[in-house]
Amino acid sequence: MKKITKFKHKKVLVLGLAKSGVSAASLLHKLEAFVTVNDQKPLSENPEAQGLLQEGIKVICGSHPIELLDEGFQYVIKNPGIPYHNPLIQKAIEKNIPVLTEVELAYLISEAEMIGITGTNGKTTTTTLLFEMLKEDNQKPLIAGNIGTVASEVAQNAKEDEKMVVELSSFQLMGIEEFAPHVAIITNLYDAHLDYHGDLSEYWRAKSNITKNQTEKDYLIINGDQDHVQEAVSFTKARVILFSTQKEVRDGAHIKDGAIYFKDDRVVELDSIVLPGEHNLENILCAVAACKIYGVSNNSIQKVLSTFGGVKHRTQFVRELNGVKYYNDSKATNSLATKSALKAFDSPTILLAGGLDRGNEFDDLIPFLSKVKTLITFGETSSKLVKTGEKAGIQTIIPVDNVEEAVPVAFKNAEEGDVILLSPACASWDQYRTFEQRGDIFIEAVHKLK
Repeated sequence: MKKITKFKHKKVLVLGLAKSGVSAASLLHKLEAFVTVNDQKPLSENPEAQGLLQEGIKVICGSHPIELLDEGFQYVIKNPGIPYHNPLIQKAIEKNIPVLTEVELAYLISEAEMIGITGTNGKTTTTTLLFEMLKEDNQKPLIAGNIGTVASEVAQNAKEDEKMVVELSSFQLMGIEEFAPHVAIITNLYDAHLDYHGDLSEYWRAKSNITKNQTEKDYLIINGDQDHVQEAVSFTKARVILFSTQKEVRDGAHIKDGAIYFKDDRVVELDSIVLPGEHNLENILCAVAACKIYGVSNNSIQKVLSTFGGVKHRTQFVRELNGVKYYNDSKATNSLATKSALKAFDSPTILLAGGLDRGNEFDDLIPFLSKVKTLITFGETSSKLVKTGEKAGIQTIIPVDNVEEAVPVAFKNAEEGDVILLSPACASWDQYRTFEQRGDIFIEAVHKLK
């Protein structure tokens, strides 16, 4: 890793732990910063904080005392999940203390070039597809970021001849100063995370940060079917490459004559792609465009697309039992993602949905529920989804307590040829720690069926 001196002998506050906070604190300690860690969870219940304490790092747990910022900190490294209206963050901004996230640290120390992927939906699938294509082409990719592996941890061992493929959330991108991926991708932009960002323009501005430090030597791949995306990044200095599922784009990736093209190059036949769903064509086009920048062969792209069946928790095929197919789409934490999942199937569908109530209604799902024969709801939004199902004319609607109960109920209501789909349209935090835990519980329940 690069031995940067930016944080040497500087006082740095790491606010909030989890995996990214632990990695950031440990890395800053190696970079000879004077690190203080502050986490809400009490020390006695906080093994991560205890481990950092053993490394010789100052740890303050149990609360976020506002007076901490009177200690002369020169930087704050913030857990992405902590909102900017947090009193400590507000005070840091008032005192002109830079508030960063650990992806900034990853960029500063990484010897490997970075490819950054963001957007409302499709980030994980695009990131994984691109990683697999580069890997198939022997281009030594590494995968990191919001996908589950901490970027600042991966970057410490990244080599100059490797490439870091990094999934990035809007939360992470709000905390950057110098971060500049050589290739940046914005899959799409819709309404999301307004409880965090406050309004749509702030959310889109956060996403567009992915290109704010790019130069004329860099590339920005964006959705050519969304004018507002092009407007949001109109300031970019990078070379813009479009992708489109609806039209031909001159210098980008598009669909024509039953195949995916990059410019005039016929890259892969559509009927050889095993990943289901029209929405996944966007993700494939993104990955193909990035691959072509790096000279990946069509053969490598074709090989991946003929075998890649989906990312775990994203329209993931789980099993077939008695002619019924089970799919785990737990990562569908908003209505838009659930719409995309529903559009992927032509079979009669039993939909399992519900979760954290963020105040929104679900009437926008109604046009996409025509193939749903049974709706099983759970979580804080259960009653809202029941009303949506009634408006959509779904004949069988069954509220249950949780995902564990929903699976056997779905099984009893299924017939040969049906699809059972967990696609919650909500975050998981009302009942489960993460969408991964929710999806794993679904998978386990499905495999218990006989």
